[in-house]
Amino acid sequence: MSDSDLLQLYSRRILALTTAIPHQGTLSAPQASVQRRSPQCGSSVTVHLSLQDDRISEFAQEVRACALGQASASVLGQAVIGLDRAALAAARDQLRDMLTRDAPAPDAPFGDLEALTPARAYPNRHASILLAWDATLEAMDQAAA
Repeated sequence: MSDSDLLQLYSRRILALTTAIPHQGTLSAPQASVQRRSPQCGSSVTVHLSLQDDRISEFAQEVRACALGQASASVLGQAVIGLDRAALAAARDQLRDMLTRDAPAPDAPFGDLEALTPARAYPNRHASILLAWDATLEAMDQAAA
């Protein structure tokens, strides 16, 4: 990866998102907690959540990931409260398609994920970008069970 590629991949916009990750930490009594780890880069995310009426009512995340994974978790954390599984899965699928199929960035309120479009060229980074999303969906499934 050249220096100019790195500069594009780790833009100021992405780095700004990494400094403002919402809902960092844990919950005192979550209905579910799920940890996901990317074997490719070692990034990990642990999500703690509770549901009310099949929507996320409480959410916390512990993010130990590269800047791309942190930026993705930041965008997720900004709008996750109140989401149901279908809305979250649709946004995750849009993110995955943005990375793998040159599709547009996810719809609002996740439009800031557009900052991650340079990562399309780096498939080894995709798992880290999707970690928080996949952990949240799995935690929702556990909490609903």
